[in-house]
Amino acid sequence: MLKRITKWMYFGMLMVILMVALAGCQGGSETGGPANNGQGASPSEQGQESQNLPPDEGDPSSSPEEDEGGKPPANAPQNAVDKLMSTMTVKEKIGQLVLVGIEGTTPDDTSRKLLKEYHVGGFIFFKDNIESTEQSVQLLNDLKKANAANPVPLWLSIDEEGGRVTRFPDEYVKLPSSGEVGSRQDLELTKNVGGLIARKVSGLGLNMVFAPVLDIDSNPNNPVIGDRSFGTTAEEVSSQGIASMKGIQEKEVVPVVKHFPGHGDTSVDSHLGLPVVEHNLKRLHELELVPFQQAIDDGADVVMVAHLLMKSIDPDTPSSYSKPVITDLLREEMGFDGVVITDDMTMGAVSGNTDVGEASVQSILAGSNIVLIGHEYAQEEAVIQALTEAVDSGVISEELLNDRVRTTLELKDKYRLSDEPVKVPDVKQLNADTKAVIDQMK
Repeated sequence: MLKRITKWMYFGMLMVILMVALAGCQGGSETGGPANNGQGASPSEQGQESQNLPPDEGDPSSSPEEDEGGKPPANAPQNAVDKLMSTMTVKEKIGQLVLVGIEGTTPDDTSRKLLKEYHVGGFIFFKDNIESTEQSVQLLNDLKKANAANPVPLWLSIDEEGGRVTRFPDEYVKLPSSGEVGSRQDLELTKNVGGLIARKVSGLGLNMVFAPVLDIDSNPNNPVIGDRSFGTTAEEVSSQGIASMKGIQEKEVVPVVKHFPGHGDTSVDSHLGLPVVEHNLKRLHELELVPFQQAIDDGADVVMVAHLLMKSIDPDTPSSYSKPVITDLLREEMGFDGVVITDDMTMGAVSGNTDVGEASVQSILAGSNIVLIGHEYAQEEAVIQALTEAVDSGVISEELLNDRVRTTLELKDKYRLSDEPVKVPDVKQLNADTKAVIDQMK
């Protein structure tokens, strides 16, 4: 009996050995294609095979898409913005921190230098830059063409609120002021006016408008706000301002709500000097900050910070480069995670009291993404140089620079900005639609 068992055990072991050998002969064709006459590929051939595969089609263990925990590694591009940032130079990133003005009605050598050498993120246009519809379209198309070598499309921006704040040629019928629109208490009308502003803006090839104004007209002696405001109460300005903001957004133009933290109750024009706001935080949260908070909650993309000395928040530094105002209040307390841009740093409130380059560096450190320098090429280059020196010295760290730029690029990507040229718009139709709104308000 024992011999019989031993015999069958020997026979079974022999069968196992034969099956293993057979499997070994067939393994090459199952796992790697042809068996190569029983020989493995040479080291040089193995290297050639792996080099011919895109990175994400080679060995999964070396793929950049996931680490061992199933999460993307920190240095792996995750979206279009991250991929773009991974290709940008430090100079190109610094350029995205500024939005500048130009002189004249056609691109000149300095404006081309701002693009070619400094890679500026965009331009603001004033009345002096705009003579006619055809000229304006040509100017913007020429700047877009000059930006072709840069990896990021331009912000092309303008102040266009309606009423007395307009930069458009005389051939356009003017829209009524925000005060006139707001007085009708018709949110659909306000939204339509916002849409018309956006259509006028985009018709020239612009993609950003510094509107709506969310300041409350609470001081009749205010020399700069007045009928630029939608009303005299927080409720009026909030509802009307958000309707205008939505009308602009729906026409795929970026609205910039302004002038945070509230320029309504001031008696000094910040173009000329530094206004001082004495109100405590309780009052600010009950009035001035209400429209901004509601706009943030309703999807504001960009907030412009004004040049105001907010005594109860930061008694030493104007709000446009104050960390307690921009980071502590606007970002952390009010929850804004979008783009922060300053009011024009060449205004008297800043340029009359401090070095504009140093103030611009402090603004980026305080939480801004973009500093606006609307006038004087010398000032614009001085600001860019100051920012460059701050980055080179580590005052602005690489991490902080990337954080500020990424937010801007995400917004450009959201609105699908492009440097493609545009055609001359139908001004007659825009004027007809504007007249219809005016007739509706009668």
